[in-house]
Amino acid sequence: MTVLDTRALNRATLARQYLLERADAPVRDAVAHLCGMQAQEPQEPFVGLWSRLRDFAPRQLDDALTGRQVVRTHLMRRTVHLVTAEDALAWRARHDAMLRQRVMATYRRELAGIDVDEVAAAGRAVMADGQPRTMATLVEELDGRWPTPPRRVLGELLVAALIPMVQLPPRGLWQTKGGVRNLPLATWLGQDVDPLSPDVTDPTGQQLLRRYLAAYGPAATADLRAWSGLAGLPAAVKALRDELVSFRDERGRELLDLPDAPRPDRDTPAPVRFLPAFDNAILGYADRGRIIDDAHLGLSVAGQRAVLVDGRVAAIWTVHDGQVAVTPLRTLAPSEREAVHAEAEALTAFLGG
Repeated sequence: MTVLDTRALNRATLARQYLLERADAPVRDAVAHLCGMQAQEPQEPFVGLWSRLRDFAPRQLDDALTGRQVVRTHLMRRTVHLVTAEDALAWRARHDAMLRQRVMATYRRELAGIDVDEVAAAGRAVMADGQPRTMATLVEELDGRWPTPPRRVLGELLVAALIPMVQLPPRGLWQTKGGVRNLPLATWLGQDVDPLSPDVTDPTGQQLLRRYLAAYGPAATADLRAWSGLAGLPAAVKALRDELVSFRDERGRELLDLPDAPRPDRDTPAPVRFLPAFDNAILGYADRGRIIDDAHLGLSVAGQRAVLVDGRVAAIWTVHDGQVAVTPLRTLAPSEREAVHAEAEALTAFLGG
């Protein structure tokens, strides 16, 4: 079985994440290809798209949000993601059990003895009037039927797990501050969430696997699990195995991939790219060694924004007084410093509107 070293895996990831070459794609198509973008920090996806798309303008994402082409919702890993409307409807039921389990595990003591189905029914009844609500307002309108759990815990259970919700604009619009107002996904999109298929081959899981590999492969099932929060999708992997190709990484892990997906030469030049906080190009793997050194892993989960130099995290960036400021994590060669400076200047212009 062919062994793909870290650099080869890096170039494959960059190519599929539109980080090796910016793509000429509409925002909706880019979000679909990326299987969504982590977006609990509302402004971060704008930088993620700027780094991936040619001639990206913030209004393009604004229009996709207000036009209901993309939505902000809890999905993979119980985090807020920007996903297409179609993917939100198709994937939500497959994530329901994971979302519920993660909230219940996080607040095991606070939610002990709660009948979650009864809470879900009460929450749906409140939201049935089609009016958006904050999480606090939704809990208030439950009329104190569950006084024991803290209000925020009960609200998070409802909004992040029990009721498929959308965070409505202006939340997530360019340089716009707005609190979270929730509305059921079905109400916002005028279509019910797709029901979970009883097919034991897990057709939705098969779609998730294909889409994940197209954007992140070659990858191990542990990587798929880390990205989605789901339990590795064993039935889907079994059903698709004959359609996939296999490799090994340098640790001996089996990596699955789509036969015709791009796997560029390991020596393909990689441009400097600025990533937003919590970018899935880093977080979408259990083994992140293809893109970030072990010494810097904590940065990726702490919300630090990364700079890729030669395809790997080599610096972090912030904004001070309207200027992008870069802090290297290793010594940069003169040509690397020049490339980082040029990209930082371009990002500063973008952020300045």
